[in-house]
Amino acid sequence: MRKLTAGILAHVDAGKTTLSEALLYRGGSIRKLGRVDHGDAFLDTDAMERQRGITIFSKQAVLPLETVEVTLLDTPGHVDFSAEAERVLRVLDCAVLVVSGADGVQAHTRTLWRLLERYGVPVFLFVNKMDLAGADRAALLADLKGKLDSGCTDFSLPPEDLAEEAAVCDEAVLERYLETGAVPEAELTRLIRERKLFPCLFGSALKLEGVDEFLAALERYAPLPDYPPEFGARVFKIARDSQGTRLTYLKVTGGTLRVKDLLTNRRPGMAEERIWSEKADQIRIYSGAKFRSVEEAPAGAVAAVTGLSRTRPGDGLGFEDAWAGPVLEPVLAYRVILEDGTDPHTALGRLRQLEEEDPQLHIVWSDGEIRVQLMGEVQLEVLQRLVRERFGMEVSFGSGSIRYRETIAAPAVGIGHFEPLRHYAEVHLLLEPGAPGSGLVFASACPTDVLDLNWQRLILTHLAEKEHLGVLTGSPITDMKITLLTGRAHEKHTEGGDFRQATYRAVRQGLMQAESVLLEPWYDFRLELPSSQAGRAISDIQRMNGETAPPETAGEETVLTGSAPVAAMGDYAREAAAYTRGLGRLSCFPGGYRPCGEAEAVIASAGYDPERDVENTPDSVFCAHGGGYAVPWHEVPACAHLDSGVRLDPPKERTEEVQRARQSMDYAGTIEQDKELQAIFERTYGPVKRRAFLPPKESRRTPAAEQAERRTVPERDSGPEYLLVDGYNIIFAWDELKDLARDNLDAARKHLCDLLCNYQGYQKCRVIAVFDAYKVKGGLGSVEKYHNIHVVYTKEAETADAYIERATYEIGRKHRVKVATSDGPEQLIILGHGALRLSASSFREEMERVQGQIAAALGRNNQKIRTGAVRSAMERAQNAGKKEEPPC
Repeated sequence: MRKLTAGILAHVDAGKTTLSEALLYRGGSIRKLGRVDHGDAFLDTDAMERQRGITIFSKQAVLPLETVEVTLLDTPGHVDFSAEAERVLRVLDCAVLVVSGADGVQAHTRTLWRLLERYGVPVFLFVNKMDLAGADRAALLADLKGKLDSGCTDFSLPPEDLAEEAAVCDEAVLERYLETGAVPEAELTRLIRERKLFPCLFGSALKLEGVDEFLAALERYAPLPDYPPEFGARVFKIARDSQGTRLTYLKVTGGTLRVKDLLTNRRPGMAEERIWSEKADQIRIYSGAKFRSVEEAPAGAVAAVTGLSRTRPGDGLGFEDAWAGPVLEPVLAYRVILEDGTDPHTALGRLRQLEEEDPQLHIVWSDGEIRVQLMGEVQLEVLQRLVRERFGMEVSFGSGSIRYRETIAAPAVGIGHFEPLRHYAEVHLLLEPGAPGSGLVFASACPTDVLDLNWQRLILTHLAEKEHLGVLTGSPITDMKITLLTGRAHEKHTEGGDFRQATYRAVRQGLMQAESVLLEPWYDFRLELPSSQAGRAISDIQRMNGETAPPETAGEETVLTGSAPVAAMGDYAREAAAYTRGLGRLSCFPGGYRPCGEAEAVIASAGYDPERDVENTPDSVFCAHGGGYAVPWHEVPACAHLDSGVRLDPPKERTEEVQRARQSMDYAGTIEQDKELQAIFERTYGPVKRRAFLPPKESRRTPAAEQAERRTVPERDSGPEYLLVDGYNIIFAWDELKDLARDNLDAARKHLCDLLCNYQGYQKCRVIAVFDAYKVKGGLGSVEKYHNIHVVYTKEAETADAYIERATYEIGRKHRVKVATSDGPEQLIILGHGALRLSASSFREEMERVQGQIAAALGRNNQKIRTGAVRSAMERAQNAGKKEEPPC
């Protein structure tokens, strides 16, 4: 029977484990239907999972169907354990993504979707909890298409409708469909394998509704891989059973694994001290808490192997390569506090066992203390209890500190030379900035006739084996491409360790020369709170320098989604709960790294000196007169034995246009605003001291030279004035529009546009209303004409702030510009562009004044006030009529 490995993923409380239970029950693998809230779910095998009602550790269960044997891998749904879920993705043939019909697509759902996309995993979707009030099938399907992928298709449709929906996912299939009117099952399976089609089914796992249909679709359409005869396996989990036996969970991806087979991680160029070879003592096939021992595991099987002591999650065996590393990483580091009398070295050894199971813990010994990296508070509590139950050791944790990263802004060449007596290696590397979130990428551009291939492989191995630290705060580097340019070995004196030293030093030497950038972690958040508190929440997020999407109203609640720095979010979950009296709910998810907003303060606080970090030195070692000597990093290029062959261009001078952008433009602020800004400045930096008058110094240049250097100041076009309006900022700052937005955001937007149309018509200016659409996937942005004004919807990844800042600069060079917004940072930026700033309250007062003037003008026009000339003419006509009337 062919084998299929399917993983079940979801955001927390979507009903993932309940669906696993229902699938196993309807498939005949279990006889009793357990429940999470009853603590007897088949896959909740750990006491902490039963107590908390969440999945903490990934587990497997075997589900035999008629034509295929499915191995279900249940993964954690809580964001604190998302790294555990990510490790499972590498061994999946397809994924089952569970979405709550009551909540729709959540922020963590999108995070999981991006991970599935990154690993190329085909996806089946099950929309759960459709029995709850408010679950709208059509609206949910539209939500899936809009927020995940347009290929999400309802597989409960009649065959002819399903064929039509599937055909539009691929041009070739569509052409054949137009010719034949049908789409074969094989084509549907191919589209699913290529991630162009995503089957969606709806139901209620708790009530077993839609479960049979989902099992049938999974068996019928899931793509089954073809495995090669050569042995290969991927390790995705390390665990220990109740007896303390170390278990290596792996999926066989080729050939067959047999008991007592010799397994190794040996690869070309790998250092000998990292190579291991061990025998598989026992092969276990787990289903829930129970297992059966087998003599062999064929390709496609997921098994736990005993007897392997040096495996790690992510290892590749046989023809499989090792894992490049996770996308989701902890952003907080904690100090481990041991109870009195506990030996730190003993505690460190025990914690290392847990690090084997979860490498993301990153257990380190630094400055006499143990530090651990965690995703959040829930993982911290679980780790504390796990240490107590497994090792009988009480630990606590200090306050969390931010895990920063470093990258570079421009390319740099790093050179490392290691030549003590009877040793030799030289390495030249090109360090280049990579795309945000790309991590570290290693490559070689060195010809094999310059450096043998085995040495090149060894250098690339050394680049990948270590967590290289930056030179600003000693934080790990990321988002860079490091390319081997050239290198040299000695026929007699070069050993493997020599290239390790030269490689490490080359990286550090390159970083010392590069323009380094400090990165800080950001959270993607979802905040649900009463609508009356939405204004404060938006203000808080802006104060954090965060970003928010347009608010969504759900009954009496407002839902805010966006991103903010982890350092600024801090304890905001408790703060939000306090000011909403417990009604506010904040969920945070890893949102990647961005340039640090307080880089100077963080760097100063770290006090890191890269030249004194002897374990990560940028200096090199050369040899002369029979002995080695150290050469400082800045002198290494002059002493190097090879030429890198790369000439990096010096930084270019700023263009005249960029210089003009930085110059002060026409001042357009009001007196009251200037006084307010001066008061803020003096509270921050002290009173402003005016300099006494000093006569100008006599110029040493000739009048002719001065005349030549005079610049003409371009006059602005005397054309119409422009008004740019930050739409959603105004809507949620004006009470009447905010109240309207709670019921219908479109209506509030239309009402604002109607007001702006009247404003433009009366003021004779040109109005541009800008609305955020930067969260719309694939959005290209649009500019629409609404009556007499222009309405702009920003493109994907562009906020209204960014659009207004750019438009202010472009338009402000030739025209007068006003911007209506209460965004403080945006006000400061547009002031530098020479625009007049209008706060939301000031703009409202001006709008009311204009509306009043319009009403007065209309009133005057509606009254029949006759002018003197008209009155005289009418009187003359009336008098003439009287004279012509015949006597009675």
